[in-house]
Amino acid sequence: MAAPVRIRDDNNNRKVNMSDTVLLPQEGFLPGIPCLFSCDDPVYEALVFTTRFRYCNLHMRALGLRGWGGSTLTTEWTIREVLNWTRGYFEDAGIVQPRLEAEILLAHALDVDRLHLYLAPDKPLTHDERTRYRGVVKQRHSGTPLQYVIGEVSFYGLRFRVDRKTLIPRAETEELLDQVIKRAPRDRDIRCLDLGTGTGVIAVCMARYLPKAHVTAVDISPAAIEMAQGNAALNGVEDRIEFVESDWFSRVEGDFDFIASNPPYIRTSELPGLPKEVRDHEPVIALDGGADGLAKIRMIASQLRSHLRADGKILMEIGHDQGEGVREILMSVGLADICIEQDMAGKDRFAVGRCPS
Repeated sequence: MAAPVRIRDDNNNRKVNMSDTVLLPQEGFLPGIPCLFSCDDPVYEALVFTTRFRYCNLHMRALGLRGWGGSTLTTEWTIREVLNWTRGYFEDAGIVQPRLEAEILLAHALDVDRLHLYLAPDKPLTHDERTRYRGVVKQRHSGTPLQYVIGEVSFYGLRFRVDRKTLIPRAETEELLDQVIKRAPRDRDIRCLDLGTGTGVIAVCMARYLPKAHVTAVDISPAAIEMAQGNAALNGVEDRIEFVESDWFSRVEGDFDFIASNPPYIRTSELPGLPKEVRDHEPVIALDGGADGLAKIRMIASQLRSHLRADGKILMEIGHDQGEGVREILMSVGLADICIEQDMAGKDRFAVGRCPS
C-alpha cells in the first residue's frame, strides 16, 4: 500500500525536484538522493541513504510515521520485514553487525528470545510493539552501545545487567577468567579478590564456577558496587561474595590466593581516539590508565606482597603493547614466575605473577 508523503533533500533542506507529493510504490528507484522524511513525530526524522523507494516506504510503515499530507501507512509489518528494514538502516549508520543487532533489539522489544523471531517471521507487530522497537532503534542509531540500550549483557554463560555507570564487559575479560579458573584448585577453600569489580562479572563468575572460593569484590564507585550486588543476586551467588567500597586495597583486609583485575590501562592521550560509542558513553574512570597506561597497575602492584598469600597469584588484563612494562613492574615488587599470556587474537593481554614463599 502506498501513501502520499513529501520528500526533501537533506543536504540543503529543499524539496526534491519532483512533484511536491509523491506516491511511494513497493518497488522503484529514487535518483540517488539522501532523503529525510518529515513526519508528525519530529524526534524521529530518519535519514535514509538509499536509492530504493521500497526502503523509504518500509521506513514509513515500520515506524508508523505519517507523511506531510497527513495520511498514515497502515499496512501491517511482520518480524521479517522489520528486521530487513533495520538491517539496511543500521548499515547506513556504519553499525558493524546490523542484522544481529536488529534481532537482539527486536527480541528485547518483544520480550522474547531470538529463536522466536525465526519461528514466527510472518507475525505482524502491534502498534505498541512498533513503538517500543522504534525507541530502542533510535537509541542504537544515535550511537548508544547495544548493551546499554537493552540493559544487559551475556558473559561467560551468565546474564548481567549493565548501565552507563559501569564498563561494558568484553570478550577479553572472559579470557582473563579462563586464566583464573584453569589455575584455581577445586579441592580446597581459596580466597579470591576482584579488584575494580564494575558490573561484578569477574567476582560472580569466580563464585559460580569455583565452588570452594570465598570472593571479595572491590570498587571505588558506590554505583558499581550496587550494580555488582544486583548481578550477584541475579546469578544466585550473593551469599558467596563480600562487597567492599574501596580505592583499590585501601579498605581490603586479609590476604588472598588469587587476585584478578581488569584495571584501567588506556593511555590518557589515547582516550579521544577511542570509538565514539566508548568515548561518549562508558565511564572514563574505568578506562583512563594515566600518561603511560600503567598508573593503576603500579598502584595495584605496590601492595600485592601485603595481600597475596605465599604462592598466591595475581592475574591482570593489560594493553596489547604493555607486556614488558607490566613484567618490569611485577618484578620490581618481588613477584616470581611472571608471564605474559596472549589473547585469542595472538596479542599480549594478560599478566600473571606469583608471590614467592
